[in-house]
Amino acid sequence: MRVFKFGGASVKDADAIKKVAAIIKSHEGQSLLVVISAMGKTTNALENLIKLHDAGRSHSQDLENLIGYHTAIVRDLFDNPHPLIRELDEVKIQIEIALNMVPSNSDLIYDQVVSLGEILSTKIVSAYFNEIGISTLWADARKLILTDDCYREAKIDWGKSNEQINALAEIINEKIVVTQGFIGSEKNGYSTTLGREGSDFSAAIFASCLNAESVTIWKDVPGVMSADPKRLPTATVFDELPFKEAAEMTYYGASVIHPKTIKPLANKGIPLFVKNFDNVRLPGTLIHECKVDKLPPLIVFKDQQCLVSCQVTDYTFIEESQIGIIFNALSSRGLKVNLMQNSAISFSFCLDFKEEKIMSLIQELGKDFEVYYNTGLTLITIKNYDEESFEKYRKQKDVVLEQSSRSTLQVLIRSQQSL
Repeated sequence: MRVFKFGGASVKDADAIKKVAAIIKSHEGQSLLVVISAMGKTTNALENLIKLHDAGRSHSQDLENLIGYHTAIVRDLFDNPHPLIRELDEVKIQIEIALNMVPSNSDLIYDQVVSLGEILSTKIVSAYFNEIGISTLWADARKLILTDDCYREAKIDWGKSNEQINALAEIINEKIVVTQGFIGSEKNGYSTTLGREGSDFSAAIFASCLNAESVTIWKDVPGVMSADPKRLPTATVFDELPFKEAAEMTYYGASVIHPKTIKPLANKGIPLFVKNFDNVRLPGTLIHECKVDKLPPLIVFKDQQCLVSCQVTDYTFIEESQIGIIFNALSSRGLKVNLMQNSAISFSFCLDFKEEKIMSLIQELGKDFEVYYNTGLTLITIKNYDEESFEKYRKQKDVVLEQSSRSTLQVLIRSQQSL
C-alpha cells in the first residue's frame, strides 16, 4: 500500500479537490491511505480567531467567513443541498466551545481550535470521493495517532499509535482511507498537533506503522529544489536525494518537507516522492537510501530570526556550566537553535523569533548574564557550497554573524533581502 499526502494548496477550492480526485482515480485498484491538510489558509484563519478571542475582540464575523468559505466549496462540489452543510455547522459549534475553554493552558486551547481545520477539509474531500464513485472511509487521526500532552509540538507514542493504525490494514485493501495530517490526541482525549506544517510527518507516521511501499507528497512545486524559486528563479530540481541529505536540508529550514518526516521513513527504508500537483507527468524528486555525487549548492533562507548574545558579567570565560544554563532555558521553552557561536566571554545563538517565548527566555537569562538581542534578521544557509556560492554569500551587506564548516556556510544578515 501507498500513502499520499495533499497540502492545503491542493484542496484550496472545488477545482483543486477535483484534481486530487483525478490523481486518486488514476491509481484506482491500488491500496491507498490519503492524508489531507486544512484547506488553503484555514490554519492561519483559525489562529487569527484565537488571537481575536484572546484580545477580547469579536471573532463572530471571521468565524462566519471561515465556515462560509468551506460551505461555498461544498456547494461547488455537490449539485444538491448536502448533509455536509450541517456537519460544518457542528464544527463551528466545536470551534466556539474550544475558544471558550477555561484558559488554563493556551497551547491546549490552540490545539483544540486549530486541529478542526483538518476535520473540515477531510470531511469534504471524503464525501466528494464517495460522490464520484471512489469508495472511501473517513478516519479520525485523533483516534489513530496517539501522543503525549505537549500541545503544539506533541511527541508520538509509537507503540500505541502502531496498534491503532494497524487496525486500518484490512480496510485499506477495500477502500481508500482519507485521514488528517498534523493532528493526534493525548490520553485524556484532548486533540494535539504535531508542529506547524506537520502533515508530512503524519504521512510518515502512517507509512511507518503500515510498512507502506512509498509516500508521495503532492506539492505546488516540481520537486525538491536547490532554493526557493520565488527568491532565486535559477533554482533547480533535485532528481534524487539521499535520506541523510534531505534530513539535513529540513534541519536548516528547507520548507518543502517537514523536518520530522525523514526519520521514520529512513528507519523503515520507505522511499519518499515529492511530486507536482499541477503537472503529474513531471518526475519530481525521489528521496531514498542512495549516494549522489557532487550535489549542487542548496540555499535556504530563514526570515524572522533573532540573535541573542549572553555575556558573562565578571569577565570569567564562558564554560560548560554557563552553556548548560542557556540550553536548559531554551529546552524548557521548546526553542530550537539555528546557529550558535561563542567567544571567550560571550555565547551567541540564532533562533526563530517567537516573541512571547523569546522575551521570557531573555528575562530568565538576564539573571545570570548581560543579554543583548537583535530581531528582523535573515539566516542564509548554503549547504554543499562551491567557491562561487561561498564568495557570493559571505560578502552580503550587513552581516551580523558568519560561520562555515567543510560543507556548510551560514550567514546572518540584518535586512531580509531578496537574493
